[in-house]
Amino acid sequence: MVQKEFKAESKKLLDMVINSIYSKREVFLRELISNASDAIDKIYYRALTDDNISFNKDDYFIKIEANKDTRTLKVIDTGIGMTKEELESNLGTIAKSGSFNFKNENEIKDGYDIIGQFGVGFYAAFMVADTVTVTTRSIDSDEAYKWVSQGSDGYTIETSEKSDIGTEIILEIKENTEDDNYDEFLEEYQLKQIIKKYSDFIRYPIKMDVTESKLKEGSEDEYEDVIDEQTVNSMVPIWKKNKSELTDEDYENFYNEKRYGYDKPLKHIHINVDGSIRYNAILYIPENAPYNYYTREYEKGLELYSNGVLIMEKCADLLPDYFSFVKGMVDSEDLSLNISREMLQHDRQLKLIEKNINKKIKKELQNILRDDREKYENFFKAFGQQLKYGVYSDFGANKEVLQDLLLFHSSKEKKLVTLEEYVSRMPEEQKYIYYAAGDSIDRIEKLPQTEMLADKGFEILYFTEEIDEFAIKMLMQYKEKEFRSASSGDLGIDEEESKETKEKEEENKDLFGAMKEILSDKVKDVKASKRLRSHPVCLTAEGEISIEMEKVINAMPDNQSVKADKVLEINLDHDVFKSLKNAYENDKEKLSLYTNLLYNQALLIEGLPINDPVEFTNDICKVMVH
Repeated sequence: MVQKEFKAESKKLLDMVINSIYSKREVFLRELISNASDAIDKIYYRALTDDNISFNKDDYFIKIEANKDTRTLKVIDTGIGMTKEELESNLGTIAKSGSFNFKNENEIKDGYDIIGQFGVGFYAAFMVADTVTVTTRSIDSDEAYKWVSQGSDGYTIETSEKSDIGTEIILEIKENTEDDNYDEFLEEYQLKQIIKKYSDFIRYPIKMDVTESKLKEGSEDEYEDVIDEQTVNSMVPIWKKNKSELTDEDYENFYNEKRYGYDKPLKHIHINVDGSIRYNAILYIPENAPYNYYTREYEKGLELYSNGVLIMEKCADLLPDYFSFVKGMVDSEDLSLNISREMLQHDRQLKLIEKNINKKIKKELQNILRDDREKYENFFKAFGQQLKYGVYSDFGANKEVLQDLLLFHSSKEKKLVTLEEYVSRMPEEQKYIYYAAGDSIDRIEKLPQTEMLADKGFEILYFTEEIDEFAIKMLMQYKEKEFRSASSGDLGIDEEESKETKEKEEENKDLFGAMKEILSDKVKDVKASKRLRSHPVCLTAEGEISIEMEKVINAMPDNQSVKADKVLEINLDHDVFKSLKNAYENDKEKLSLYTNLLYNQALLIEGLPINDPVEFTNDICKVMVH
């Protein structure tokens, strides 16, 4: 028996397979099971054209056997087997795929598809085994052959004994090292987990002898370990079944089995596409956000399958960030996979699937919003912030997709409303969509800046989340109506000022100039207010940075020192103004005291920190003793 060497390039490839092509050792079992499934598929295709071969699906299976004593793992199939020449060709030349050739020669396109493409999957066995032995008998031969290899040194082929058609692969599992635990590939529980994870939807039964603790016959409390042969894979994936056969409970069970979440899914979407790229998908919109959803630890992505074999646990490219809460899977026969079957060779295929999935998710969310408002509002409480981030990110590139999915609390409706609902009831004279930002609805309702808008009967959207105003700045307008902050320097409301008001403003120009000088660079201006009704003072902002945005940006960890261009507005009809005027005319020290107090009062209303709390409390004391 002569030891045959792999070709030089095959040696290099084998070293890559063992050390770098695959990201996880456990995928060796996925590869061997996929090859076994291919071998059974080949008999099926032969039976279609050869009357001498009958194919009864119940006769075909894959068997996994582990023996801890001998440290061996067997993968047995009842497939087509290999002749000596095929052993030489398929296992003697790495990256020579018998499945790929078979598929091309038989022009297989639809229905049963051949999984193997690259001919390297078999060699993944050397990631966990010192020696690999393949005993096989082809449907075209009365002779069986045995192929043995210990890796890059080469292989031997000799005749062997095997009564049944098919292939048996024996892996002699490596001994444990300080860094690596190979025992796990001999553990029944671990093997079942790997099969369920990667090969659950292989179309033939994958059998294992499973140990279970059962009540001894005739005993009421004595148990014994019983070994039963069980099929450990599901075989028929739920996404290949007709939607009419499935119930909501079936979809919920699949959600729970796959551990997509511990909640009950809000909605499922079952997609079957047979176009330029064929794929099936089951998507879920969860009810609750995972505990780490809004953290860096959260990893988005859908499970990606190729012909029922798991390729990637989390394929991030299938979901845009703003829909990262969606769970589920995609299965396609048309993916151009790379050599390890863990990545795609062509992003175009993923982009087509992602584009279609994106439309389906949006449509489903719109349906929930239209048909079950309460359910949508519960969803929005969990994931609305993510939709707003989606509007803001990528310089507003996705705002058209997301704007109709947004909800904000309304001052008039006292509940969450859409932008469409807001615009549809705007009075004819109202130019802008008004909003006010703050820490809570309660605080916003008390803001002095909203008084004039409330008097006019204009609806105000309340922004209580940090992202809100940033998202709206990126959105800019909705249905040709611009957004305008209640704290903006210009509310865009045309009002005829009385001659008396104009005279009053002109008359007090010097007073406001003196107040601005006292406050120095703390404010850009001090002026008479047109918006205040009952409050004496408020802060407004000019320019792109609002007061609320200043708070958010300065609270970030990178210590940015951003300042809004603040304007201190004074209510000329308030009694406080009389005191200001009197101080200006008679007591400049008191004017300084009052100005600083009013400015700090305005800061407190906005939830901004006072520059010098000690000075502020001293100023209050001075007022109290006067």
